[in-house]
Amino acid sequence: MTTTTYAAGALVRARGREWVVLPDSTEDFLVLRPLGGGNDDVAGVHTALEAVESATYPLPSADDLGDAASAGLLRTALRLGFRSSAGPFRSLAQIAVEPRAYQLVPLLMALRQETVRLLIADDVGIGKTVEAGLVATELLAQGDARRLAVLCSPALAEQWQRELAEKFAIDAELVLTSTVRRLERDLMMNESLFDRYPYVVVSTDFIKSDAHRSEFLNHCPDLVIVDEAHTAASDGAMGTRHRHRRHELLRDLAQDPQRHLVLVTATPHSGKEEGFRNLLELLDPELATLDLEQTRGRERLARHFVQRRRGDIRRYLDEDTQFPSDRESREVAYSLTPEYRRLFTQVLDYARAQVRDASDGGLRQRVRWWSVLALLRALASSPAAAAATLRQRAATAEAADEAEADALGRSAVLDSADDEAIEGIDVTPGADDADPDDADDTGAAVPSTRRAHLRAMAKAADALHGPAADAKLARAVAEVKALLADGYDPIVFCRFIDTAEYVAEHLTKALAGTAEVAAVTGTLPPAERQQRIADLAATPARHVLVATDCLSEGVNLQDAFQAVMHYDLAWNPTRHEQREGRVDRFGQTAPTVRAITLYGVDNSIDGIVLDVLIRRHRAISKATGVIVPVPAESDSVLEALMEGLVLRGVDHQQGELDLGLRQADERLDLAWRSAAEAERTSRTKYAQGSIHPDDVAGEVAQVRAALGSHGAIRPFVEDTLRALGSTLTPTTDGFAATTASLVAGVRDALPPGHAEPLPFHHQLPAPRRHAVLTRTDPAVAALAGYVLDTALDAKTDAGLRPARRAGILRTGAVAARTTMLLVRYRFHLDVPTREGTRALVAEDAELVAFRGAPEDPTWLDADEVAGLVAARPEGNIPADQATEMVARALEKVALLTDHLDARADARADELLESHRRVRAGAGAARAGLRVRAQKPVDVLGVYLYLPTISGGVR
Repeated sequence: MTTTTYAAGALVRARGREWVVLPDSTEDFLVLRPLGGGNDDVAGVHTALEAVESATYPLPSADDLGDAASAGLLRTALRLGFRSSAGPFRSLAQIAVEPRAYQLVPLLMALRQETVRLLIADDVGIGKTVEAGLVATELLAQGDARRLAVLCSPALAEQWQRELAEKFAIDAELVLTSTVRRLERDLMMNESLFDRYPYVVVSTDFIKSDAHRSEFLNHCPDLVIVDEAHTAASDGAMGTRHRHRRHELLRDLAQDPQRHLVLVTATPHSGKEEGFRNLLELLDPELATLDLEQTRGRERLARHFVQRRRGDIRRYLDEDTQFPSDRESREVAYSLTPEYRRLFTQVLDYARAQVRDASDGGLRQRVRWWSVLALLRALASSPAAAAATLRQRAATAEAADEAEADALGRSAVLDSADDEAIEGIDVTPGADDADPDDADDTGAAVPSTRRAHLRAMAKAADALHGPAADAKLARAVAEVKALLADGYDPIVFCRFIDTAEYVAEHLTKALAGTAEVAAVTGTLPPAERQQRIADLAATPARHVLVATDCLSEGVNLQDAFQAVMHYDLAWNPTRHEQREGRVDRFGQTAPTVRAITLYGVDNSIDGIVLDVLIRRHRAISKATGVIVPVPAESDSVLEALMEGLVLRGVDHQQGELDLGLRQADERLDLAWRSAAEAERTSRTKYAQGSIHPDDVAGEVAQVRAALGSHGAIRPFVEDTLRALGSTLTPTTDGFAATTASLVAGVRDALPPGHAEPLPFHHQLPAPRRHAVLTRTDPAVAALAGYVLDTALDAKTDAGLRPARRAGILRTGAVAARTTMLLVRYRFHLDVPTREGTRALVAEDAELVAFRGAPEDPTWLDADEVAGLVAARPEGNIPADQATEMVARALEKVALLTDHLDARADARADELLESHRRVRAGAGAARAGLRVRAQKPVDVLGVYLYLPTISGGVR
């Protein structure tokens, strides 16, 4: 039996359809991709078992003519279906997000480096995750990287996993302390889980241990993304042991000159030059000491560093990026009720006595200090948190020495800026600090006056539940009602689980019949948190989310909420920014978001935090225009102020601070302002300048020309749905379409469980079960696939086919007979990678047109062709005459072959130049680039335009 050999890029017919032969094929086994299909559609065919034959793409039939809109519909459907663009960005046709123009800047920077070393430092809410994902997806698609690891805090791990899967089709495994045993269970002997799973999201707590750290270093992927990279910037400050270990890990990873490293942070400088230089050293060792005041130093830095504020990209090129125009912040005060004040006084008296008691040594005294501080913070939060704290054992009670007591106390009570994770931060601390050795011979606890006192205060706290005795709760209820009345759906952030559940319970009662209320705390696994939020957002009623700081990072809530209430003050103002950043970010549709800060005017605790941290943070941010983390010395100042309140009853506003404490407070203010000013200066000094906007504009134009512009999608979807019998109703940001009347083939292709009618939104974000007018949206892709498949299958009933491959119309848009062709190109690409040249096959499409006869055509430019697509019919043509004229035109298409092949070659040259331009600076990556056109060109559509004349037709 004779075996036919098919070259890569050849068109074959098998299984009743046409396929493109891919480079991995052999003589007896073909790797095939359907025309217009993507990687998920690739199939393998044994030529000895299945029939395969050469195929040439047939011309359209003159018996199957469409109307004037057919050419535009078919072209858009074809482009929307591309998953293998011939341009320099291999991945953009395959991802489920349409990047903004400014988000392509880090990608362009990355492709100009042979080994990617990049620091993405854009402001909060701009989309750094998408930018890092674009770089990773492109490196993987081009073969420059084989494996990927994302390093992040445990709280953000599932968010990263979900973003990679939903937006970039990267199915990553979670490597957490809770998942590692399951992952290791299936490993072969001496096999590392980092070899078994090519894409992983690794939590920083997993690699704390030396064993896991060593394994990760030995088997680390060739592409690493580091989230919140500033936490690995060791700056020599005290109390940053975890920072130092993380920096050592990244430094070891960066020593491999072939490893791609993408660092992501919104605060790369934080006012400390040493920490900033430590990050830069990971990108390029010379940047650790290079003079960045000089032009050479800044140019060197610009190759690796990109940092933009919102104002830089709110309007970039021709795109407006949707951010809230304003954030209205307001402080709301409340005064304790008499009964709450009595408990507060009682607790302060108890705390003063406990801290002054040094009879049993310094360790027990430190344990008691942290216990009473936890109690005071819980009491300022809510009676529910206070009661829980009074009944629970203190974490510090088991401490072996004073240093351990301080470490445990700070972890439980303070909101450290160096926390590796926010998981567990909302657990209510305990205040029962009785010595664990305080027991009789049987092991039973010995009753103590102290414990009895705690229990009596717990009962007093229980009696304060509800808005009658709790003025803070009453004020919060009133403020939430006002927000709802103004059209805002708020998130109420609480510090402790007990407080969140308490607030949610009473808000549910107060808002019964007017709004839905749900609580999300650390008691829920991350997946259940997401589901509870989705369920709340999907309710037609107004809604209120009560949450702890388990949601202050990593969860985007801007599509369902527009306001934040700080029910409890965070003892770290960065956490306030994180909370408000859940709603004040890209995609928020409300023009203004609101932030309300509740505080007690007479509980003393709130006053210290508000003045020393929160208000100072806002003032510095407003003055400098930047946000930096609170300096490390803030914890010691805060502790000293609290100690003054407890021991001496000194209010920090009463002018009674001792000289040492006042000086420490002034040093904190100076350090904070200096850090903010240094950050502001660095943003101006090191502004990204290696990628000019014109460079970005040129590549964006190329991408949109190949894949279709965003503006073409809405008319395509509307025309297709109307042609198939759907009814469309305008909405504020798009339209809604009925789907029940659509043919079964379309209904079955739409995402299961979609809303009915199906809303189409102009841009992200969109509620669950809705669609977005982007090329990668599942509903849009389903419509494009249906239009293309039915246009290419003449056997489908004519009434069920929105587009046709041939058509004819009379129009005043032309002065002479004009023919338009929809052509599809196929290209062979030889793309150099680290492992050798990689052969690829890609597709492109173009509308071309000529005036006059095929024997002597006058070809139109791009603007004239665009005018033809928009032409409207202005006269009728008898059916038999239309068929005859199109048939004659089809007979002469062969005369155009040489010109179309020449256009294909010219397009190949343009693509080659585009690939080289994008990789400017990466010499090795440019050396072996080749782009060749597969000929002959496929002619998918032929459309005739005839002129009209006054008083008759021509």
